[in-house]
Amino acid sequence: MATIAKARGMRKVMNPPEARLWASLKLLRKQGFHFRRQHPLRGYFLDFVCLSRGLIVEVDGEGHEHTADWDRRRDAAMAELGLRTIRIPASRIRDDPHDVIDFIVRELEAAAPTRPLRGHPPRDGEGE
Repeated sequence: MATIAKARGMRKVMNPPEARLWASLKLLRKQGFHFRRQHPLRGYFLDFVCLSRGLIVEVDGEGHEHTADWDRRRDAAMAELGLRTIRIPASRIRDDPHDVIDFIVRELEAAAPTRPLRGHPPRDGEGE
C-alpha cells in the first residue's frame, strides 16, 4: 500500500513540464490512447505510460544527466516487460509542446497494440 500512496503523492507534486505534458496526454484519450501518470511498476515509478501500446514517456529535467546509468537499468527492466521508453527533455516540452505531442502520437501509432498486463487470455481460436 505504501507504493500506491507514494504514487498518489507524486501525482500531486508534478513539476511544470510534467503537468503541461499530462494536460496534453489526457487529450489523446479521444484517439484511443490512455496514459497513466506516476504508474508504479516493479519498484519503479513511470512518469507516463500507455500500457495498450507499451510506451513509456519519461520527462528528463536537468538532474537526469547524473542518473544515466540508473535510467539505462530501468529502461532495460521495462524492455524485459515489452515496454519501450522514450525520453523527452523538459526544455523541449516548454519550448515545443506541439512537436512533442506530434512525436509521441507517431510513436504510439507505430507501436503495435499489446495485450493487457492483467486479464484473461484469449479464447480458443483467437490470436495466433
